[in-house]
Amino acid sequence: MKTLLVIFFALTITILAQESKLQLCGNLSEDLLISSKDFVVDGNEASVVIKKRPPILAAGLSVIIPGAGQFYNDDYWKSAIFVAVEVAAIITAISYNTKGNDQTVKFEAFANSENGWDVDKYAHWSVDNASRINPQILEGDPILNIFDSNGDVVWSKLNSLETRIGSWYSHQLAPYDDQQYYEMIGKYQQFNPGWADFNYSDAYTYGDPLTKTFLWYADERGKANSYYDVSNLAVKILVANHIISAVEAALSANSYNRSLNAEVKMQSNLVGYNQVFYPELSLSYRF
Repeated sequence: MKTLLVIFFALTITILAQESKLQLCGNLSEDLLISSKDFVVDGNEASVVIKKRPPILAAGLSVIIPGAGQFYNDDYWKSAIFVAVEVAAIITAISYNTKGNDQTVKFEAFANSENGWDVDKYAHWSVDNASRINPQILEGDPILNIFDSNGDVVWSKLNSLETRIGSWYSHQLAPYDDQQYYEMIGKYQQFNPGWADFNYSDAYTYGDPLTKTFLWYADERGKANSYYDVSNLAVKILVANHIISAVEAALSANSYNRSLNAEVKMQSNLVGYNQVFYPELSLSYRF
């Protein structure tokens, strides 16, 4: 048993001695010669595709800031275009929304002024002409009692009368100061009698000319809506800019990745009497 252990120990020392004959000195050039001395290469080449630009990263950057993904892809002119569209859309959206708000304040203030629209005038004219517009409504009909003891209009009763009259009374007046209130009085002919320059005449009926104030007010309200339409369009462009920029960035990054390839080879060269092996990286880009 002891003899076997001695033989095993001797063989181990011999093997370790053979494996440890590579001794490095710490100098790069010297160690390269030493390590390459017994190096054997089978001549095979390794190829790999470099994924330099992850499409998901490029798209994510552009979703946050349009043009950022293009900048990441080194498409600087595309980046400039997306940034310019973003800035222009933001400025336009804010500017025209502000214009719309200012215009709304303007026409609503006019509607509430002495020269604007008066619900009392409209209500009294509606009561006085209800039977003419709808002969089924007779004098003394309870539906005509739309005022309280102080002479003020009871809104719910006015709405009931409007429904009962029918014909070209196609809408119920929205609550005072509601957005629909200011829209209706300058949109539907049934509310024409409430304007200050309306001639309180029983002969007035559907299709007769509208007052100048009605037409001016409708135009002013239309301007506000136009401003809001431009602002809404700018917001849509803003959203589209984010989406288009993200898609373009992802496609460009993917196209770049498919075009860029690399080949890693082992090359050799004689340094004195020694053959030194070194890796060689070959890059190619398909246009």
